[in-house]
Amino acid sequence: MDQLKVKIAGEIALSSDPGNAMKKWREVFGVSQSDLSHYLGISPSTISDYESNRRKSPGIGVIRRFVDALFQIDLKAGGELIKRFMEAEPEQKFFEAVDFSKATTGAKLLEAIQGECVACSRKVDELPLYGVTILDSIKIILELPYESFVRIYSTTSQRALLFTGTSTGRSPMVAVRLAPIKPAMVILHDLPADKVDRLAVKIAESEGIPLAVTKLGLSEIKKKLEASV
Repeated sequence: MDQLKVKIAGEIALSSDPGNAMKKWREVFGVSQSDLSHYLGISPSTISDYESNRRKSPGIGVIRRFVDALFQIDLKAGGELIKRFMEAEPEQKFFEAVDFSKATTGAKLLEAIQGECVACSRKVDELPLYGVTILDSIKIILELPYESFVRIYSTTSQRALLFTGTSTGRSPMVAVRLAPIKPAMVILHDLPADKVDRLAVKIAESEGIPLAVTKLGLSEIKKKLEASV
């Protein structure tokens, strides 16, 4: 658990925008400014000032107390989120997870990777995303143990899953439908919009998950994602 705390604190301390990094982690933990301020013994407006960078960058002491408070609140609620984080060891032969330092939206992500939404497009403008996981669709579907599926979500399920090596999009969407945790968005790589399987679109609409495609090269996509880290 201490290693996870160090990872989160380090991300905030080294961020070029520490306020947004703090806001990201507070929202990932599902903690309100009011609850956090109660644990820290400060006013909600002080939390707001830090997150909006109206106060100078927090020192390591403030960051340590901030992270401790998030963990205490989650543990008081049963510690399920912390448990999931600690189980989320990367399995690099199957996927690559990129976590953003601050939230972006589905619309901004699609603009960056030249994507086109083919289902639930009405949701992408306001859809918050904290990261993207790039998956080899064949390996994920054929080789990844079912009980390990949760690990592709890294620190939060409020992220996009980008499937490579898919010819129609049907198999990835069937896998998403059967999975215990749903992504915020699914992106199919190197697949024209008119080639997306109708069942994949139906599943996306039924689950309320925006489904998109992109033809941008994978190396270029990774550069775009790294620019958001």
